[in-house]
Amino acid sequence: MKATLQQAKANRDLAQVTWDRDNPLVQKGWVTPQQGDTDRLTLQAQEAAVAVAEANITAQEAQLRVLNQQKAYQSVIAPFDGVITQRNVDIGTLVQADATSGTFLFTLMHSDVIRIQLYVPQDEAFGLSPGVDAVVRVPEMPARDFPGTVTRIADALQPGTRTLLTEIDVPNPDHALSPGTYCTVELKIPRKTPSLIVPSEAIIFNRDGLSVAVVEDGIARIHALTVVRDFGTTVEVSAGVKDGDQVILNPPVDLTDGHKVKIRPGPHAQLS
Repeated sequence: MKATLQQAKANRDLAQVTWDRDNPLVQKGWVTPQQGDTDRLTLQAQEAAVAVAEANITAQEAQLRVLNQQKAYQSVIAPFDGVITQRNVDIGTLVQADATSGTFLFTLMHSDVIRIQLYVPQDEAFGLSPGVDAVVRVPEMPARDFPGTVTRIADALQPGTRTLLTEIDVPNPDHALSPGTYCTVELKIPRKTPSLIVPSEAIIFNRDGLSVAVVEDGIARIHALTVVRDFGTTVEVSAGVKDGDQVILNPPVDLTDGHKVKIRPGPHAQLS
């Protein structure tokens, strides 16, 4: 290709010299106009031939870069240290580069840090952010907790499930956790509003809604509750009581606000 380019440049230079010599002669009438047109068009043809030769060299250089890149595929280097857990090729298998219908060569696992992806329900997602602590537990290892940290969260909830995609990184230096293991995750999500746990036996349900009887200086005071979640035996509330309040368990139906009461010591006398 380079020789072809040099030949095209030589022919162009010859045509240029010929045209430079004949052009003044044509203007003075010493050379026929037909000869002048032939020399001029020959020069243009030779310039086009040089451009074609240069374009061919550029295309061949690009093809050479592609071939060199494909040759580099002979050595496959993993982007990180790990263990191969799945492979689709064996020694002697034909591997084609740039195959649109090709499959991956290997699956590589790096188990020093386990990355967990989970979907957090909407009622738990508020307050969740990168940096929140997490505790991972595996049923087969009940005596051990694996601490982790939320590293990133999605910017929006899934429209169909109203859940927030969350990623958690769990250090695994001793490789006790294996990728793909079933586990449960506890997230230490800070609450936007403080909440307390009230025993279900203390809840009063009537036409006024949910309330609780709080003992204040020996007098029962009925406080309306704002329930966040119902755990069955207990109820999480965000308003109506405060930490340290004494509530009446199994209050009688005729208990009204202002009744005098006498506290009997017991394990459930205090809010938990």
